[in-house]
Amino acid sequence: MKKKLLSIVLAVAMVATMLVGCGGGASASNKVGVAMPTKDLQRWNQDGANMKAELEAAGYEVDLQYAANDIAMQVSQIENMINSGCKALVIACIDGDSLGTVLELAKEKNIPVIAYDRLIMNSDAVSYYATFDNYMVGTLQGQYIKDTLDLDNAEGPFNIELTTGDPGDNNARFFFGGAMDVLQPYIDAGKLVVKSGQVSFEEVATANWATDAAQARMDAIIAANYADGTTLHACMCSNDSTALGVANALEANYEGEWPIITGQDCDIASVKNILAGKQSMSIFKDTRTLASQVVKMVDAIMKGTEAPINDTETYDNGTGIIPSFLCEPVFADINNYKELLIESGYYTEDQLQ
Repeated sequence: MKKKLLSIVLAVAMVATMLVGCGGGASASNKVGVAMPTKDLQRWNQDGANMKAELEAAGYEVDLQYAANDIAMQVSQIENMINSGCKALVIACIDGDSLGTVLELAKEKNIPVIAYDRLIMNSDAVSYYATFDNYMVGTLQGQYIKDTLDLDNAEGPFNIELTTGDPGDNNARFFFGGAMDVLQPYIDAGKLVVKSGQVSFEEVATANWATDAAQARMDAIIAANYADGTTLHACMCSNDSTALGVANALEANYEGEWPIITGQDCDIASVKNILAGKQSMSIFKDTRTLASQVVKMVDAIMKGTEAPINDTETYDNGTGIIPSFLCEPVFADINNYKELLIESGYYTEDQLQ
């Protein structure tokens, strides 16, 4: 009897060990790692908070980490997520080319990876990509400038300056490319003039999307090209943090007619600038929509089914096309911000005072 009881105990212990080893515990099997790049930009705080709330509401344990724009820190955080039993990873990378080695570990452990809003490059460990239609973001910005200046009918010429984002963020090239596909024909025809001469992606990129870097560059452009009273008609800025830097430089150094300024993310500071007439528009990417979509993708993955996607052509990360889900962006300006941002519950009136 004792031998039989001992055999049963050993068998139970062996099964328990096997379950723990393969992540069979309840918490481990439901654990999702969410890696965000930084808390420095308002949008990533919102993305992280929305993601965590949505996943927890769906019954998952969430390990949410922010990496302070430090690549080594993000690599370490992801490695810890993998080793602590996360069964799926959602990653908004700092640099698209920086995660190949740590994601090899995820691949070895059969942990699916969803690249979140920024495509992870040159890694075949990436299972899916969830983002907004980043090319459309740029085309909306370019189209806004085209329509506001009435480029097809107005005589011109109009002066424009260009500011885009971080060279390590694959999205920046889509934003810039979309805008330039609208604006380049008018630059080629001489109706739009870039007086600084800075028109290539490399010339107009902004490391880390940093407001102070965008401001310093615009300070120099104004001093060299617009200090004599020359009018600057438009500033194509790919997001709100760069738009804020451009607006700060204009406030400090520019005395001409205020230009059109585009942006993206509807950060509170930029929405306040829209209300004050210092920024013209901002692309609204409702992170609640993206978070909800990613939760659906995670849920499908965790249940062993295919995640919902709507694009299998656009995003090649260097190892092949990554199946993607693209949410549709819209723009907010002085005419529609209440409907998009306040009536939807994204912000309250008090937050924009």
